[in-house]
Amino acid sequence: MNNRFDISKAPPLRAEPRQHGVAAPVQSVPATSGGLIRSTLIAAGAAGAILVLFWLPAEYGIDPTGVGALTGLTEMGEIKQQLAAEAEADAQAAAAEAVAPPAQAPVAVPAEIVQRLDRIDAQLAALAAVIGAPPAAVELAATAPVETAAAPAAPEAEAAPTTGEPVEEAVAEAAAPEWRDEISYTLDPGEGIEVKLTMEEGQVARFFWTANGGVVNFDLHGDGGGQSISYEQGRAVPEATGDLIAAFTGNHGWFWRNRTEAPVTVTLRTGGEYAELNAP
Repeated sequence: MNNRFDISKAPPLRAEPRQHGVAAPVQSVPATSGGLIRSTLIAAGAAGAILVLFWLPAEYGIDPTGVGALTGLTEMGEIKQQLAAEAEADAQAAAAEAVAPPAQAPVAVPAEIVQRLDRIDAQLAALAAVIGAPPAAVELAATAPVETAAAPAAPEAEAAPTTGEPVEEAVAEAAAPEWRDEISYTLDPGEGIEVKLTMEEGQVARFFWTANGGVVNFDLHGDGGGQSISYEQGRAVPEATGDLIAAFTGNHGWFWRNRTEAPVTVTLRTGGEYAELNAP
């Protein structure tokens, strides 16, 4: 049986080298102007949605759609803005302190010396009322040096009574206390206290308060009948005096807070027109 194929007549076989890492050809998609515009608009819309829905609420607390409030991003943005505002205010305050000249520390005058000076002024005023001379002349005469030759006495002085009873009565009347109430509180660092007067609309109350050598922050305000008012505020104030006129019927008074690093004693004296003093 003869073979159908003659191997001797077949051409020789060759081994072709195999190429590795050759990628298959990629078929390109032709780009059109309409496709590019559509892709650009889709990307811009996505970026705008992210900006309005997430970035503005989280960074600035601006929430035009309400999504930020639902996700909590608006609250986070508001907190960021508050912290930034506080940091800016602190920086401005530090810059102002650096530029401003150093403030002189208030000179503390003991309360006992102040009371003695008040009594001396009252006595001089009473003597002036008795002898018919102005208080300035009496004070000048009290501080002037004594001369060797005595000046002739004025007729008014000769007519003055020799007994000291009228003078003592006038001095006692002039030195009578003008304050109805007086209270004192010692505030530790960071501690605050509030004292108020019960007043009718239009009533006038006199007041004087002192930190006795220290300084405090204060707020003079009032409330009552659904109304409220702030008359005056101050920071690092050693003392204050004046008249408090009630803007409406209610409670009107002071709130003090010690922002120093040492205890401060606040003393308040009040007089004039008010029903009662309300204190802790």
